[in-house]
Amino acid sequence: MKEFWSGRIRDAVPYVPGEQPREGKFIKLNTNECPYPPSPRVLEAIRAAAGDALRLYPDPECLALRRAIAHREGLSPEQVFCSNGSDEVLAFAFQAFFDPGWEIVFPRITYSFYPVYTDYFGLTCRRVPMNPDFSDPVDALCGGNGGVVLCNPNAPTGIAVGLEVVEKLLRANPEVVVIVDEAYVDFGAQSAVPLIARYPNLLVVQTASKSRALAGLRVGWAMGQENLIAALRCVRDSINSYTVDRLAQAGAQAAMEDEAYFQAIRGKVMATRERTAQALKALGFSVLDSSANFLFASHPKMEGKRLLDGLRQRGILVRWWDDGPIRDWLRITIGTDGEMEELIRALRGILS
Repeated sequence: MKEFWSGRIRDAVPYVPGEQPREGKFIKLNTNECPYPPSPRVLEAIRAAAGDALRLYPDPECLALRRAIAHREGLSPEQVFCSNGSDEVLAFAFQAFFDPGWEIVFPRITYSFYPVYTDYFGLTCRRVPMNPDFSDPVDALCGGNGGVVLCNPNAPTGIAVGLEVVEKLLRANPEVVVIVDEAYVDFGAQSAVPLIARYPNLLVVQTASKSRALAGLRVGWAMGQENLIAALRCVRDSINSYTVDRLAQAGAQAAMEDEAYFQAIRGKVMATRERTAQALKALGFSVLDSSANFLFASHPKMEGKRLLDGLRQRGILVRWWDDGPIRDWLRITIGTDGEMEELIRALRGILS
């Protein structure tokens, strides 16, 4: 029953997030969260910010946080936009840069929020089939469109493209915005940030949720030339000027400034990823080369849903999609070494 619902949402198909169990004890390898805690400096900054000033609105421009991001990336603060998680940044970008009647293009297998935004904002898209090896269909994203969205590394495959591919897209689509979603870029891919100075149509989107262990804080940002950032501010200020709260700004700023901690935890995740990939291959799995904090794997002798259910019965959650080309694949978040050893033991038992 959808009485009183607006026409916009009556037939909407919302994004379905990964399961967040409220009962039982599970090893959570289904939502690409960081297995390690945030930097101690983050917790100190949040505690310091949790005082009398909470009665006041936060800085709507997130200036201190933008300065920290800009300093790390070699940009000016005017080239950085912050918001309540990278999903919100992407939602603003779809409104700021894409028009009805012009097809947005992105790969057929990618972050499933992109088609949700397309439908919700009354836009149209063309989902381009993947190459047989699940690599991005780059040539089909070049020209004849109203905008491009590229997740790099891609989700859920984990496959990354180099800067030469991003440049190819930028050169082939000079009249439209190319959004490069870099939620997982810190785990082994090349960031497109160095291209911003040369390409006015490039918007790079990143998040504090993965490599900085702040999924619960909800902070994301976009980087691009000043014209694109101004468009994002226009959308934000037409909806809600105060998107990032005071505690989130303080914590994210501290995370950006603690480079040593950031390098340490991303390195641990990447090392565990490589060990886990080898262990999965030893069990007969096909595993795609990943530059993200997860692996995409399938087994020739067992359906993906059976593996999903078998793992859940053993207290381990992974991600599975009932979607033709990837129905027999699992996306497995990288946890601690101990958690990944439990995963391998469980899979060995299921397969035997």
